[in-house]
Amino acid sequence: MGHRALVAYERTDGQYTLHYSHWGAANLKLKHRISAESPFGGDDTDSKWAKQLLAELADGLEADAVDGYLAGEDRPSTVVEPKPRATGLTLDEIVADHLDYLHHEAFFVVSTTFEVTAYRTLWFGLQYDSETVEQGETVGNGALATVRWYDGEPVGDGHLQGQFAALKDVVGDMLDKGVFTPSTARQYLKRKLAERVGDRQELLIPTGESPFEKASLNHS
Repeated sequence: MGHRALVAYERTDGQYTLHYSHWGAANLKLKHRISAESPFGGDDTDSKWAKQLLAELADGLEADAVDGYLAGEDRPSTVVEPKPRATGLTLDEIVADHLDYLHHEAFFVVSTTFEVTAYRTLWFGLQYDSETVEQGETVGNGALATVRWYDGEPVGDGHLQGQFAALKDVVGDMLDKGVFTPSTARQYLKRKLAERVGDRQELLIPTGESPFEKASLNHS
């Protein structure tokens, strides 16, 4: 199955290229594997080809031009796929239209100066928590939460996921009992999640309108 993640690299024009990582969400360690020396992670600590490719992507190289760029040479494997899934996106478009909150376990944003922000995805779908919900949207239907870090390790990540799973279980029961409608269930999920995350972490929720809500404005 892997531990799938999406990675957004900032371009010089403020938009992003979007890449996929099959194992990048595992313990959120990709946050510390992406660097200026190794932009796509991996064991090569001085990836000249990766640095050159990312520089060209940052200047607007399109995804369909990457195949020719990578062809013909044996390159060390990387944690993040060098070929982007899409280019020229805003963060708002990524979190609303590309990020699958069920199947992508994490989302990483990499600035032009290689500051890496790790987000854990939290899916709002209730089909596994309620007998009355047949199917829940996965793309754009969830929240992103940063985690606290101590000595290079994520702190409270598993605890937050456990709390959110318990919250969804309660909300699913309330739906089945007719206490909540789908709309009020979603609002309750968002409110309680914001309370649990608090001010120490950042919580982003796509709204489907203007970009997304920032339930907490403190960055990790």
